[in-house]
Amino acid sequence: MFRSVARSAVGKHLLRRGYGTVSLPDRKVAILGAAGGIGQPLALLMKLNPLVSQLALYDIANTPGVAADVSHINSRSEVTGYVGEDQLGQALEGCDVVIIPAGVPRKPGMTRDDLFNINAGIVKGLCSAIAKYCPHALVNMISNPVNSTVPIAAEVFKKAGTYDERKLFGVTTLDVVRAKAFYAGKSKANVADVNVPVVGGHAGITILPLFSQATPKANLPEDVIKALTKRTQDGGTEVVEAKAGKGSATLSMAYAGAVFADSILKGLHGVPDMVECAFVQSTVTELPFFASKVRLGKSGVEEVLGLGPLSEYEKEGLESLKPELKASIEKGIKFANQS
Repeated sequence: MFRSVARSAVGKHLLRRGYGTVSLPDRKVAILGAAGGIGQPLALLMKLNPLVSQLALYDIANTPGVAADVSHINSRSEVTGYVGEDQLGQALEGCDVVIIPAGVPRKPGMTRDDLFNINAGIVKGLCSAIAKYCPHALVNMISNPVNSTVPIAAEVFKKAGTYDERKLFGVTTLDVVRAKAFYAGKSKANVADVNVPVVGGHAGITILPLFSQATPKANLPEDVIKALTKRTQDGGTEVVEAKAGKGSATLSMAYAGAVFADSILKGLHGVPDMVECAFVQSTVTELPFFASKVRLGKSGVEEVLGLGPLSEYEKEGLESLKPELKASIEKGIKFANQS
């Protein structure tokens, strides 16, 4: 069922875009952290994507089993599992796209900031390997806190002389997915038709859904908009608490990661007008990194799009998020530049 849905969705899109008679190129995708709570369902979803020809699954343990399991699915890509640092280079060599969900998950009472010291070190090491083995790959950062791990990655790539701002993305798609779902529930719109841009960052108040730009237009009252904004910002906490200490937002994050990776792959394939929200190097605000709508293409970021018209409530939210986002970015840069 999942295979047919995923394949038909991509296939129909490519047919609409005139790619039905063009052979699909070879694309190698690596998932770093593939045996984890996000990594395993993400591996499954990427195995279903017909734009992937090679799927490399890497983790510090348990990847051979995950790879064997996923490899039995009768879809296009060949799957290989890699385990331990000795095999990281093999996993990365020749990659077009690298997705990084590696790290420890949040637990009840743990903020994204609590994750920093552990996950920052993991990301720094993985990005050093990316710079060495696949310096031209598009890198999709899922590991939290994204507001800091993306700047860490950028600094690592700069030191290695491989940084290309067009090829580094913080995956904020889960914020968009949540905003769409919550908005559809209140507006009674068909969720498949809903679009809601989400800008800023990827933690707490730095997440700013622009419900004033949501389509289809619903004219929801301000108190509902504020409640939807708050729920979108606290979506991760909602899941952590609901799982009562036994996990975080793994399934929805895997879905969001697969959606973003699919758009990245379509952009590489030349499908026009691929636009997603992502946390990237930006001049949209005075901050060096910021999430906004991004046009994707064969080189990664083709264009970072502006914010568009904001409501007064959104303007206030934008100014409120800047100090926290600035501090998170600076924290990542400082960590990356420590010896």
